[in-house]
Amino acid sequence: FYAPWCGHCKKLEPVWNEVGIEMRNMGSPVKVGKMDATSFSSIASEFGVRGYPTIKLLKGDLAYNYRGPRTKDDIIEFANRVAGPLIRPLPSQHMFEHVRKRHRVLFVYVGGESPLKEKYIEVASELIVYTYFFSASEDVLPEYVTLPELPAVMVFKDGTYFVYDEYEDGDLSSWINRERFQGYLHVDGFTLYELGDTGKLVAIAVIDDKNSSVEHTRLKSIIQEVARDYRDHFHRDFQFGHMDGNDYINSLLMDDLTIPTIVVLNTSNQQYFLPDRHIESTEDMVQFINNILDGTAEAQGGDGLLQRIKRIIYDAKSTIMSVFKSSPLLGCFLFGLPLGVISIMCYGICTADTEGEVFEHEGAKKESGDRELTDEGSEEEQEEEKNGKYTELTDGELKQKDIMEKKKD
Repeated sequence: FYAPWCGHCKKLEPVWNEVGIEMRNMGSPVKVGKMDATSFSSIASEFGVRGYPTIKLLKGDLAYNYRGPRTKDDIIEFANRVAGPLIRPLPSQHMFEHVRKRHRVLFVYVGGESPLKEKYIEVASELIVYTYFFSASEDVLPEYVTLPELPAVMVFKDGTYFVYDEYEDGDLSSWINRERFQGYLHVDGFTLYELGDTGKLVAIAVIDDKNSSVEHTRLKSIIQEVARDYRDHFHRDFQFGHMDGNDYINSLLMDDLTIPTIVVLNTSNQQYFLPDRHIESTEDMVQFINNILDGTAEAQGGDGLLQRIKRIIYDAKSTIMSVFKSSPLLGCFLFGLPLGVISIMCYGICTADTEGEVFEHEGAKKESGDRELTDEGSEEEQEEEKNGKYTELTDGELKQKDIMEKKKD
């Protein structure tokens, strides 16, 4: 499912065409196609498409999401794995050894029909998007393998094997999801995202692969030794590996880490741990891990409200900086134009308010003046009123004088 405007979809298109050609040439029963999710939005919504590109393999009533690297070989491997049987039988030791050489991680059910097998089939239908599932009889296994009881589920990896224990390992699905990776990995951003589903802490040596100095090599070797020599102690709680460069880690931690260094990530809640002193040996690393397990190591980061606000600010700052770094003119246009429009609007609003106040003040003065003229009259009217009163009083006095003179007479 793709969108015509999606840059990632355009980048995938030539790879997708190669996948279709090779699948057809090898006679695979899987048909390869594509759909414009913007033109057929109802169908895309029916299949739960929320981003582009989305790759799904439809098998019966089920739709399996592909979440691996977008390369031809990885996509074809996914298609062949999901299109085949959920549980693949291993009928002989020769077949077992052949399959084991091809797969770095191998899950095997040993035994006959049982509730555990039913659960194994159920988990396989869910997690076959990530790994293969096999079944075998006890006599097919190598001689060094010892099982406490049958039936059993095992995983072969890192040159050894682990047997599932319901009481110690919990739910079968969770255990398989935790154990589907090798003990030591070259970690990139995609792998780190996938490791978030395992529930394990991830101990990473952040180095520069091109730098062959002693410090870079030493930290990588320490992590490898802990993953190998302390596998039985830590493999249930920790995933080990190294990462080339610190760009992704810096964006994840919202901080600039100086490489080489060691960091332990809790991908479930975005917390991380940094050693409080320099890691000089395997013993120092083991002590650091034990401090994390017993809670004495200080956790930083997290997914609290303050960290979320910090993440928003950091992402916004990173986006703006990346735009200006890649294209200064485009950055000026994208951010300068809106700021200019907003400035003009603010100026217009402020100016309109000032003129309105002036007009309101002048109107108030005029109204006040009119009211004074209405109540008291003009100066001429007041003078005429005074003259009128004077005239009226003078005539009255004259009349009174005449009456008095007549009485005298």
